[in-house]
Amino acid sequence: MCSCSGASWPAGGRTRRPDLNLDRYLARDSIVHRLDARLKFLLTVGFILAISLLPIGSFLALAIAWLFLVALSTAARLGPLRLARSAFFALPFVLAALPLVFTRPGDPLGTIVIGPLALTISGQGLREFATIALKSWLSVQAALLLSFTTPFPDLVEALRRLRVPRLLVAIIGFMYRYLAVLTGEAGRLNRARQSRSAVVEGRGGGSVLWRAKVVGGMVGSLFLRSYERSERVYAAMQARGFDGEFRSMGGRALTATDWTAFVVVATAIVALAVAGQLLLPRS
Repeated sequence: MCSCSGASWPAGGRTRRPDLNLDRYLARDSIVHRLDARLKFLLTVGFILAISLLPIGSFLALAIAWLFLVALSTAARLGPLRLARSAFFALPFVLAALPLVFTRPGDPLGTIVIGPLALTISGQGLREFATIALKSWLSVQAALLLSFTTPFPDLVEALRRLRVPRLLVAIIGFMYRYLAVLTGEAGRLNRARQSRSAVVEGRGGGSVLWRAKVVGGMVGSLFLRSYERSERVYAAMQARGFDGEFRSMGGRALTATDWTAFVVVATAIVALAVAGQLLLPRS
């Protein structure tokens, strides 16, 4: 496998970065951790797809899906609520669907007056917004379970062995290697700015407009440095015979335990998708 500029895969499947660590892997001895990364990736995608296809208002099915994730998290020795707590960072992005509460037709639940604007809360809109928020929250939890139980290099290798387009796999691999490098470069630029704009009180001087111009210059400088470094890295890797694909000595073969766990979890996901249709309240 090619390596350059200190960007090789480390032994044991993890890397230690002083600036940024994208690997969220938590080492545990559990059946979830031991499951092959390819199967875990397929199950995660299947679970997210099943969640996204649930009808509006399938709150009972969503509750069952959350309990299913809690059971898997407990089996992985992560604790029953770690996934739920870690997934809350994604909820602010769900606010993009908030206008549904006021734009969907349905039974009015109340009115919010903001100056000359009166917004009517719709029951159907509130139900749709709650469903989208819960779906997003559960999908993030599923992705976190995958990242907590699978080292990032193993996940990239699983994508390669699943025949994901090699360009996409290469981009993900380079992102993992060099995003920490770019973060460190941005930190150095910020420290240089602070040292050149210090005042006696210990705070950076300058107006908001001046700060905005400086930040714009820093972003441009970071882009140019990143582009130049990418050219040097690409030339170095070409000199070493890199053809656009990362190779390894090969992963382990799938065992009977892997297949059994895959069939059990896949069956549960299918049952969840069916339950979403059967448990939907009838009007």
